[in-house]
Formats: sequence, structure tokens, C-alpha cells
Amino acid sequence: MPTAITLWRVPPSDIRRRGPLLAALLAALFLLVSLLPAGAANAAEPEPAKGKPLLGAVLEWGEDSAQGFAERLGAAPALLGHEISLPVGPGEEQDIREYLGQAAGQGSHAVLTVRPTAALDQVDAAAAKNFAAKVGDLTAGFKGAVLIRFAPDMNSSWVEWGQQPAAYKTAFRNVAAAFKTADDAGTVMVWQPYLGRDYPFERSRNAPAPGSEGFALLDTNGDGNWNGADSAYAPYYPGDDVVEWVGLTAYHDDTGGNSAVNTVPAAGELSAMLTQSGNENFYAAYAAGRNKPMLLQTAAFYSPAAGGAAESDIKTSWWDQTLAAATSAEFARMAAVVWDERTSTRDTGVISIDWRLTGRSGIAEAAGKRLTESGLTTGPVTAVSGGQQAARANSLSGAAAWSVAAAMLIILVALWQLPRRMGAVAGWGYGVPSNRDSRVDLLRGLAIVFVVVNHLGMTSLFQLFTHEAVGFVSGAELFVLFSGLVVGTVYGPRVKKDFGKVVDLTSRRAGKLYVTALAVLVGVFLLSLLPFFQTDALTTYVDQGTGGAGHNAVGRTYDLYAGMETLLQFPVPAQVLPAIILLQFGPWQFNVMGLYVVLLLVSPLILAALNRGKALWVLAGTLGLYAVGAATRVRLLPSQFEDSFPLLVWQVLFVLGLVAGFHRHRIIAWLSAHHWVVVASTVLAFVFAFLSWCNPYLANGFDLRLAIIPDASYRLMYDAFFARTYLDPGRLLNVLVLVVASYAFLTAYWKPVERALGWFLIPLGQATLYVFILHVVLIAVIANIPVLQQGHILINTAAYAAILGLLWVMVKKRVLFGIIPT
Repeated sequence: MPTAITLWRVPPSDIRRRGPLLAALLAALFLLVSLLPAGAANAAEPEPAKGKPLLGAVLEWGEDSAQGFAERLGAAPALLGHEISLPVGPGEEQDIREYLGQAAGQGSHAVLTVRPTAALDQVDAAAAKNFAAKVGDLTAGFKGAVLIRFAPDMNSSWVEWGQQPAAYKTAFRNVAAAFKTADDAGTVMVWQPYLGRDYPFERSRNAPAPGSEGFALLDTNGDGNWNGADSAYAPYYPGDDVVEWVGLTAYHDDTGGNSAVNTVPAAGELSAMLTQSGNENFYAAYAAGRNKPMLLQTAAFYSPAAGGAAESDIKTSWWDQTLAAATSAEFARMAAVVWDERTSTRDTGVISIDWRLTGRSGIAEAAGKRLTESGLTTGPVTAVSGGQQAARANSLSGAAAWSVAAAMLIILVALWQLPRRMGAVAGWGYGVPSNRDSRVDLLRGLAIVFVVVNHLGMTSLFQLFTHEAVGFVSGAELFVLFSGLVVGTVYGPRVKKDFGKVVDLTSRRAGKLYVTALAVLVGVFLLSLLPFFQTDALTTYVDQGTGGAGHNAVGRTYDLYAGMETLLQFPVPAQVLPAIILLQFGPWQFNVMGLYVVLLLVSPLILAALNRGKALWVLAGTLGLYAVGAATRVRLLPSQFEDSFPLLVWQVLFVLGLVAGFHRHRIIAWLSAHHWVVVASTVLAFVFAFLSWCNPYLANGFDLRLAIIPDASYRLMYDAFFARTYLDPGRLLNVLVLVVASYAFLTAYWKPVERALGWFLIPLGQATLYVFILHVVLIAVIANIPVLQQGHILINTAAYAAILGLLWVMVKKRVLFGIIPT
């Protein structure tokens, strides 16, 4: 490991005794380093001055940037964190290089959080050697140090490598030995458990069974039980000889895994975490006692939907405690403070969590002022290189970016004028003599393809088109809107003749879909009990960042079935069955079904109002509920779908679709007579698409970004107008104008589009619910094919093509149509 001797490795008394010897050694080292060619090795281990730890941050890479964070806080980070898989997937390499480019542009050191994608017992010497070699290749020439934070939070139950002390320590030692053998003088091995306040949390399914040798490691007091009386850290410590820095993940979070609660930190809370949690004084035992530099990763819980204390009070209070602890003599071994500058989502009654310190300008400004007064070490701490240019390898800026806008304008004008100027093109228009509108079916097919691609989550070329590439729109918004449109189209004419029949039909369909939702919920749970079948993709939700590969800001993992295992107990706890009935469990990829069931049940009342000519009242009512839901963020039901699809907000898309379906012919005739509405919608759709291409989010290494709007400004714009969960006004407008523009485009250019894509998309669009249900099964299957989890873009693209082809064949052959709703 690093040959340079730092103040963090030698006690002050030894420095005084060995001053002359150290001076001679340092002089020799300086001479040796001066003879090395530039870029031959990474920098030595970071050397923060005593009482001035390094400031670090983990960002939502892709949505955020190092420069954007520095601009918001008013100070550059000295450390920047990023995640990397072991083994490294091919899709990650470009992301890592871009991240290192941004770190170099800020003069920051790097913290690579290593997340094993293989079982810990597979991280043998050979695997570790290959990983160290790959990291060495990726970081070659990087001027800063590289901290290797191997499999952090290993004492928790929510990470795949959690609560396996024997396997973890062996894997850590193998990785440490590999980096030492690789002679990578800029790498530092960091051991970082999670705060042990609630240890042992919920038991991990991978934890050793009672009576086994591994269980004896967990039972640190030898009483035959594994509980809060046992040490939360000692079983997982791999040894002083391989651990160079120690770390601790400690957040202000009073939820305890339960309902959201926004609270102001208690006085001395952080100090107590460092010294009194986990049945062990972490700081005394591992930092001071072992003479190790310490890294603290932290943030403060704030959920916009929870009410309670104000965000500014919570975060400024926690920031003050963090700065005070980091710079106090009591914690003199504190070497770095890393803030988790991300957002996440939880299933336990929390719609969203904003951990960010700089998400709001007022809080960021106050935090920056306190940071300056604290004296913490900020960047640059290494030589600044042209990192920002390297990080923009997939970007177009300046004239090149604006040329894209010019090209879009030319295309827009051409699409509008061609049918008028050329008789042959005028003959391409839609003229299908059918009661069923094939244009709607094609658009529904496109929406369900977006849903399937995004939910399967494999990095592929398909993501270039499905991840907000046509504007600030995902498959979910289109799916809900078209569901309402179909209900209005199918049941609208019937409500005029027999309201009771419509109530009966919609209730039966809602009941069938509800039973389907329950079947999926329970079926996935039963599958999860099979030890050989991997179901985490369905039973857990990983905090979603949007990095270069689409999942780059992966955070903590939450169990979507937490507590349902008690269903197997006798007697069954009273709260479990109601939770199942209310759909409080289930795969996150399927939870929109609960929203659809509720909206389908109330649709006859809306149709009856429309039948009585109350369309304006219906529109006023749905927009009013949308405004109330967006402003108050109240959830009406405890069901899981309220986390991602708040009922008061998302009903607006369904109801607008219902109105459009009921008055379809009148609306089409009105649009035909008012061309300016179609023109304005089309122009707006193009503008929104152009803006979406300015998003710093990159789906993968093949994606392209228009670097016109600064990252920080773009993020503020996106959060203010286009956020998804609460369907911000800009996103809602984008959905509506995109549908109008797309429908107009298909009307004018139907024949070539139908020949190219209609044969594939129309059948899928006519059976969207069938495809939506089947895609849950496919997610489970994909999760058990290892090669598809490695980020091979071309292999995954081929897999997507095969999956979509399989779904198309099953629709065409009507496989299980008698059982699965269509």
C-alpha cells in the first residue's frame, strides 16, 4: 500500500522522537518522486490537517455534477464518491472515467464504493486481482488518491452482502491484498459499517444459521443469542493489517424503518452515534484505539410529504453537529466527512426522501457559510486537470448543440408542409375504416414498451429512447392516460343507454384486476421463499439515482415485503392480512395496478357526469384535486401505489383520458378545425424534447447530451416544473401536448409508420394489461440470468429484443388470454 508516511499513520510522540529520521526519509522520498515520470502513479493517501477533515460528497451522478455541487455550496469537494461493481461491468467503465474526470476538474480525491454483484465467497484472490487490475486501468493518470470502500454497511440486512462476517472478512482481505500486490500507491482500503443503533436490524436471509461457525462470530457475548447485546461492528472487522481507514454510515433518521417523521436532531445526537451506538464505542474502538483515520458518511432525513419540522431546521442543525464533531478535539482522528447528496424513495409510508444539503438555495447558502467558518478542508486538494472536458465526452455544446435545435426546426416545418406540397405524401394519411382507433393502439403499444424496458432495468440501447428521450414523459404517464381514454371510449356510449350495466362491467373488471394484483403480490412472496430463486428485483426497492448506466446512484435497499413473512406464523399477526388486502406489499414495478383499480371503480360516476353534459365541471374537479394533491401531498390510502402514484395527483391523467375518450369524435373535429392548437402542441412537444436532451442524465455510454443549460440550473428547473412523483405542471403539460402532436403525426403519416412499426406495436397496444402483468414474470426470470446483470450493453439489447419479441408472439397467439386480463 502507500509508501508515503503521513501524519495520520504516525502518533505525534513518535514524530517528535523520530524527527531527524523522518526528515531524511521524506527528503529521500521527495527525490524518488521527482524522478518518476508524470502520471506514473496516483497520489499518496489524503493528508488532512488535524482538526480540518476533508469535505466529501456522494452525488446523484448524471442528474448532478461536481461543478454543480461546488456552485451551490460555494466550495469544491475534497472527496467525491462513486459506486463500482465487483466485477466491473463493461457499461460502467465510461461512467467511472467521466466521474474521475469531474473529480480531477475539482482537484478532488476519489472514493470508490465497491458493491459486489457476486456472492462474497466468490470474491477470491483471482477475482480480487482482476478487480484491482481493472481499477488500476481506470484510474491510471488520476492525480488524486483513490479510497476503496469495499462493501460498506456489511453489518446491515438490506445489502446483499450483509451480515456474513466470515465471508466478508475473507473477501475484504483478498481485495486489500490484491491492491497491495498491484503496487497501486494511491489506493486506501476503507472499512465502513452502518450505525449499529438498531442492530441487528431485521435478519438477513444470508446470515449464518444458529449453531453454525458463522453464527458464533455474530454472538459476540457467547450467550447463544444474536441480538442488541452483541457488538454491531466487531464481527465484521477484517484486521488492522488490511484496514487503512475506518468509516461509519450515520444518518439523522428517526423513522426507525417506520412511517416518515421529520424531526430536528437532538442535542449531541451525532456524538452519541459515534460513541454510544451498537453496544460499542465506535470511535474509541476503531479510530482512536487503532490509530486509524475515520470517514463519516452522513445526511439528515427529510420527506416533503411527512410534515413536521422544517427542512432548513433539520439540515442546518445536523450540518452544525457534523461540523462541530468533525473539528472537535474529541474526534481528532476524523479525516473526512462525506455528505450523501442524493434523494431516495421508501415503501414504508414515505413518498420521497431528500437527503441533499444543497437542494434548496437558502439551505445551501447557510451551509456554505458555516463550512467556511468551520475550517474544513475543501477542494482543490490535488492538481486540477481538465476534468470537466473529459466528463463531457458524450455532450454537444455551443454551435453543435444549437445545430440540433435548428435541425429539429427544419424537421418540424417539413413534417407540417410535406402533406400540403406533395400529393403522394398526402395519401399517407390515416383512413382505417374501423370503430377501433389504431392510432391509439399504436401509442399504447409504444407506452407499454417504454414501461417494460424501464422496469427490466438492464443497461441497453433501448434506454436511449425510453428514458425521457421524447420529452419529460415516461411510459407510466402514457399508460395511465391511455387507460382512461380506453375506458371512456369503450364505456362512454354504453352509459347513455344503461348506467347500471356500466357500473356492473367496470366493477367486474376492477375486481378481476384487484384479484390479479393480489395474486401477483402473494405469488412473488411465495417465490421469494425459494432459496435458489433470486427475487430481489421484485421484493426490494433500491434508492434510484440516475447515473450514466441508469442505476449509478444506487443507495440503500428497502424490503417491499417487510413484515409479510409473519404470514407464515401462527397465529398470523392481526395487521398482516389488512396490509395485504390494502396492497401495502408487492413489487414496485406493479404498484400502479392499485391506482388503476381505484380509478376504474369511480369511472362510472365520471362517465355519468359527462353524459349529463358536465364536462367542464369534471375538468374543474379533476384539476382542483390535482392542485390540492400537489400542494398538500396528502395520501388517501395506505396502499403502496400512493408512494409513486399519489391518487389525488395521478387521477388527473386518467380523468383527462376519460373525458377525451368520451368526447373523442368532438375533440378530433375541434382540433381539425383549429389547426393552431395542433401546431402549438407540436411546437411545444419539440421544445420539451429539446430540453429533455439537455438533461445531464446519461442512460449509458452511447447516450448524448446537449450541454446548453448548466447542470445546477437544469436541476432546479427539473425539480420545479418536471418532477415525476407529483406530476409537476410542466410534465403534465408535456404529456398532453405530446399526445396531441403524436396523434396528429400518425394521422398525417399513418401508412409508412404502420408498415414500419404498426405490425409490432398495435398488437401490444391492444393487450397492454396482459403485457404489463407478464412483464413482472419476466423481471423475475431476468434477475436469475447472471450474464444479463453485468451491464453488457449489446447483450442486454439483444435480450430486450428477444423479450419484446416473445411478448408479441404471446399476444398474437393469445397465450393464457382466458386467464390473464387484456
